[in-house]
Amino acid sequence: MANLPGISLGRQCAPEAAGTFLLVFTGTSAMLFNELSGGAITHPGIATTFGMAVMLAVFTLAPISGAHINPAVTLGFWAADRLEAKRLAPYIASQCAGAILASGLLLGLFGNQTAMGSTLPIEIDGQRLVYPCLALETLATFILMFVILRVTGENISTVSVIVGGTVAMLSLFAGPISGASMNPARSLAPAVASGNFTAFWIYLLGPAIGALLAVPASRAMRLAKHTGEAESPS
Repeated sequence: MANLPGISLGRQCAPEAAGTFLLVFTGTSAMLFNELSGGAITHPGIATTFGMAVMLAVFTLAPISGAHINPAVTLGFWAADRLEAKRLAPYIASQCAGAILASGLLLGLFGNQTAMGSTLPIEIDGQRLVYPCLALETLATFILMFVILRVTGENISTVSVIVGGTVAMLSLFAGPISGASMNPARSLAPAVASGNFTAFWIYLLGPAIGALLAVPASRAMRLAKHTGEAESPS
């Protein structure tokens, strides 16, 4: 999921759009269909759908583009010096385009239903928990980015299962509260399709902060490992 210098930028942007399309279309479809069917898919089913979409995208597309499928992840790789600066904006634009295409297709097929899978802070006693959800999105993205940085370079099958499983786990516990976006493109697309931008800013700021904080944490872990190896007896 890091730099792939032998592949042109154009060839890398197309998989980023396709992978984000897969994630948003399947994940928000699960949310939409759960509402329309009276809960047939269930929350664990929705979380599993998001996790499996990420797993499939990483397994099939990582050899081409790295399969970031998430502007926050792309930002984190750039901050970690694992992505060239010239790829930052094209990657993010491709991810947003793929996500918006997915939500636009759902809108065309089913109309504007139940906010089109938008990520919204939970509402309690008429008040949306905006700042707790901002903290939750920041922490969830930190965990996701930290895991990605730590497993990058392992066997692609291993990486896809670990990253997909991490997304599913975070979606299981955080989904009912904040929506467990961890991905600005995933939040942007349903907001555009539904016209519902309620507290949208937290789904831009939280993932960006979380991804950036994961970079020094991952570096510190690597430094601690190397230091321990140097000090261990032979």
